[in-house]
Amino acid sequence: MSAYIIAEVTITDEAQMRVYREWSTRAMQEFGAEVLVRGGRVEPLEGGWLPQRVVVLKFKDIATAQAYYHSETYTRARELREGAGSIRMFAVEGV
Repeated sequence: MSAYIIAEVTITDEAQMRVYREWSTRAMQEFGAEVLVRGGRVEPLEGGWLPQRVVVLKFKDIATAQAYYHSETYTRARELREGAGSIRMFAVEGV
């Protein structure tokens, strides 16, 4: 079953976040992630939630999504992201 990583991103330092995106892109490529959403306009529909930025990645399964998150490359990306903003992220199985 496919798995998705969904992230809500708040950016406070765009230049530093660009460096994070370079490293996170490398990790996505290493683990075969399909980028479904990476930024774009957010249109609130219910609940008053208006995230600044949303990312949705598709992986072949939950084990691959977890391997991506814990990989050396993505760990480095997270280190580089410190102080550039905040992210709330989860993995979920789906079709």
